[in-house]
Amino acid sequence: MQNSILAELNPLEHVVVVPLFDFTVGALHVVFSNHMFMVGVATALLLVLVPLAMRSPKLVPGGGQNLIESICVYLRDDMAKPVLHELTDKYIGFLWTIFFFILTLNLLGMIPTDRFVTLFSQLVTGSDKASHLGGAATANIWVTGGLAMTVFVVTHAAGIREQGLLPYLKNIAPPAPVWLLPLIYPLELISHMVRPFTLAVRLFANMVAGHMVLATLLGLILLFQNIGVAGLSIAAAVALSFLELLVAFLQAYVFTFLATLYIGASVSPEH
Repeated sequence: MQNSILAELNPLEHVVVVPLFDFTVGALHVVFSNHMFMVGVATALLLVLVPLAMRSPKLVPGGGQNLIESICVYLRDDMAKPVLHELTDKYIGFLWTIFFFILTLNLLGMIPTDRFVTLFSQLVTGSDKASHLGGAATANIWVTGGLAMTVFVVTHAAGIREQGLLPYLKNIAPPAPVWLLPLIYPLELISHMVRPFTLAVRLFANMVAGHMVLATLLGLILLFQNIGVAGLSIAAAVALSFLELLVAFLQAYVFTFLATLYIGASVSPEH
């Protein structure tokens, strides 16, 4: 019995990509997955909730307005301005968007929406079919890779916008003797190419690791079927969930902070 449960226990179940449906547009075949659905949900929530929270701005903000303004002011004044200086207001909108979008995806990934939908379906229709309308989208390397590539494009577009194409290409390499440039310039180009990869993997790995550990802890209940183990597993899972909540904010901040550093380096020739 335990061997059967162990074989069925899959800690990756909560982070794997599950196709929901597919369709064809011309020669393009598109597979719509659970993570694509969560990206759409996060986008819709931000488009609705942020304007709703800010619909009646007050001199002394409260509630949702206070929360959003506090985060925005901190990101602008304490994170972006020391790096971007007078260009802060030009690029802070992009940085705010990146932060809130990643944070929303991280928080949605902590909610077992697929389980809620499955339970609701069982109660209403009596169907035993499992729903997959959920999942941690930031535990998908393609999602984090898309976010990283967006930062990559904005970074170099900002550098070209502020410096011009030829000066920007020239300033990619730091000041150095001419005879060193054939060595330094390719290394700098490689470092620029590696940045989106490291951004994507850092966010992806942290999200996958947290969900795997949480699923493993809860799986111990089914594996041992012991009241003592169940109590310890639930307590550890609750503690880890609070840690995951902190990680959700922290990873959104780290991603946004690194994006700020990359943009700051691209728009300033002295960097």
